[in-house]
Amino acid sequence: MRPLEDVRIIALEQYGAGPFGSVHLADLGAQVIKIEDPRTGGDIGRYVPPYVHGEDSLFYETFNRNKQSLSLDISTAAGREVFEDLVRTSDAVWSNLRGDVPAKIGIRYADLAHLNPAIVCCSLTGFGMTGPRQNEPGYDYVLQGIAGWMSLTGDPDGPPTKTGLSLVDFSSGFVAALSLLAGLHAARRDGVGGDCDVSLYDTAVSLLTYPATWAMTAGYEPVRTVDSAHPSLVPFQAFQAADGWLVVGCAKEKFWQRLVAVLERPDLGDDERFASFALRDRNRDELLPHLKAAFAANTLGHWLPLLQAAGVPSSPINDVGQALADPQAAARGLLLETEHPHWGTVKQVGSPVRFGPQRTDHRRAPHRNEHQDDVTTLLGYSPDKVAALAAAGAFGK
Repeated sequence: MRPLEDVRIIALEQYGAGPFGSVHLADLGAQVIKIEDPRTGGDIGRYVPPYVHGEDSLFYETFNRNKQSLSLDISTAAGREVFEDLVRTSDAVWSNLRGDVPAKIGIRYADLAHLNPAIVCCSLTGFGMTGPRQNEPGYDYVLQGIAGWMSLTGDPDGPPTKTGLSLVDFSSGFVAALSLLAGLHAARRDGVGGDCDVSLYDTAVSLLTYPATWAMTAGYEPVRTVDSAHPSLVPFQAFQAADGWLVVGCAKEKFWQRLVAVLERPDLGDDERFASFALRDRNRDELLPHLKAAFAANTLGHWLPLLQAAGVPSSPINDVGQALADPQAAARGLLLETEHPHWGTVKQVGSPVRFGPQRTDHRRAPHRNEHQDDVTTLLGYSPDKVAALAAAGAFGK
């Protein structure tokens, strides 16, 4: 059995952060049943451009493999009945909605414990279910701004800049998955579930990590750096070679000594101004012109083999295609394929979460309401019961 094959999760999820978090749980074997609101066409991720066909997009395919879909209008009495029957037979309710919505639609532990005392309710919201920003919508870009990320990113002479990926969304998905697994462990140990109140805001602020410690403890004022340089480790940044860019990092003193040997600049290694982390940081304006001139004098094909042979942390700055073509990606099982009736073979990256043998039987993301029969059979509903629920608007109109 896969690690989570005995776990059933009801997911009221949409867009990126929630589906990203739960796709890793699905990859680990959890049965993830997406509850899609028929009034809005289901998960809005289905319609994200540019690669869209009807109710399916490659964006949606990325975050929803190995899941099931049920169209269910839980605002109706009939839809709520089906939802509550699912709660009785499931381990967790997973959602990513605005902070005030879980209470409004009744999906917190306090709302569901009478149905299943061991249910774990994981709510991933923009700002959390408490605090003055509780009712505000939260999106990755907004959170990168409010949490200070953009003030740290970009060129010093340019505008504040967001990261190239939705890292608040994705990091929050991982945090929610970790929180859910902790809740499931406690529920199975104690027989009592509870709430996981996770937010994009909490995740984004927590990821400020050591710059936050420096700022609060020592009055540090972060600034954006040239060439994506580390704020204190020198050298640790991008350098331009004759035909492209590379990253070189000296996070240990031994790497600095190896670097000056590769560059054939023993004089830099012997220079007292550059003899330690602190001194290289203090004298970076004197040191970096030497390093930039050295790297600019030759090609990536010259420098990278020498740096790697010497054990100096380094890499080319790849584009996306180059990154995916690296043999390491295939060797680590990070590239997977699913078959789709419109898109054909969908190639995508897999989960980095590891335990036991890797999964190879990935299923495409579900069509909307594709698994109604499976779910109603799971709940033991007769055909007449299903028809009555449908007539009452449980599955939309």
